[in-house]
Amino acid sequence: MTEEKILLDHGSGGKASHSMFSDLILPLFENPELSKQDDGAILNIEGTKLAFSTDSYVVDPIFFPGGNIGDLAVNGTINDISMCGAIPKFISVGLIIEEGLPVKDLKIILQTMAIAAKKAGVKIVTGDTKVVPKGKADKIFINTSGIGVIPPNINVSGSNAEPGDKIIISGTIADHGIAILSSREGLKFDSKIKTDSAPLNTMVQSIIQSGCDIHVLRDPTRGGLGTTLNEIALQSCVGIKIDEPSLPVRGAVQGTCELLGFDPLYIANEGKLIAFVPQKDAQKVLEIIQGDEFGRDAVIIGEVTEETSGKVFLQTKIGGVRIIDMLTGEQLPRIC
Repeated sequence: MTEEKILLDHGSGGKASHSMFSDLILPLFENPELSKQDDGAILNIEGTKLAFSTDSYVVDPIFFPGGNIGDLAVNGTINDISMCGAIPKFISVGLIIEEGLPVKDLKIILQTMAIAAKKAGVKIVTGDTKVVPKGKADKIFINTSGIGVIPPNINVSGSNAEPGDKIIISGTIADHGIAILSSREGLKFDSKIKTDSAPLNTMVQSIIQSGCDIHVLRDPTRGGLGTTLNEIALQSCVGIKIDEPSLPVRGAVQGTCELLGFDPLYIANEGKLIAFVPQKDAQKVLEIIQGDEFGRDAVIIGEVTEETSGKVFLQTKIGGVRIIDMLTGEQLPRIC
């Protein structure tokens, strides 16, 4: 890090975030579990493999099309645990509430958290509440942590991608980020754009129970699909090539991105996963994902290569090739 102060860029999930983690955080707390840089830590406690993850939510606005900060927080932590190949079991909730937040708003948020947890089959078992003076926060911030159990013989990590792996995404990209932007800025569209926030644990469990070989699972949240693929390419020391015509983007989302100058590859998702699987299992895994209520638009978007280690390339619609780097700067602050 060369900056003297923390910038919004450092919370983008892109290059600045990666630099802050690698240069500032990791050297101070380095250990084998943290150094893997997956969505959660893999812990072995007396012979039982557990996944442990935490996340904080500061989304603005706190209510948006298709959801609110409450179910977003629960789903987000469920998904981080699931991306470790684990079955989510328990969640903690920490609330930082600004003085003056209407009680009715808090009640709605808590109710949706309870519904989201029940739908996913997890329990909210502990937590904490703090209230700060008006003007010292923005309505409400939520921290959630989760614990899940990893079944025997499951080894899923961003460092496991292998040349020849096919890359599957479970549905359309950029829905969440554009839903937040439209709500924040009061934008109106002919077709409604809403968040894709959803629990992915049932989908993941179906994939694992199929017996298919799964190398990598990841949910492309902050920094979008482009940044997440770069992280995996670096972790696994492989190249990645994706096919632009295969990328699933809703028409309204694509139109909004073109109008505002955004690239859907760098817009956050909150209910999608990417799976790296050997070619022999790719079609079966794709069909399993498509059979889930949150994976009907799943497609294969690319593959892992031996060449260009640590790099991601996009085969464009017109036949060219361009490098897809990590997100630089902050396109949409406070989208989660």
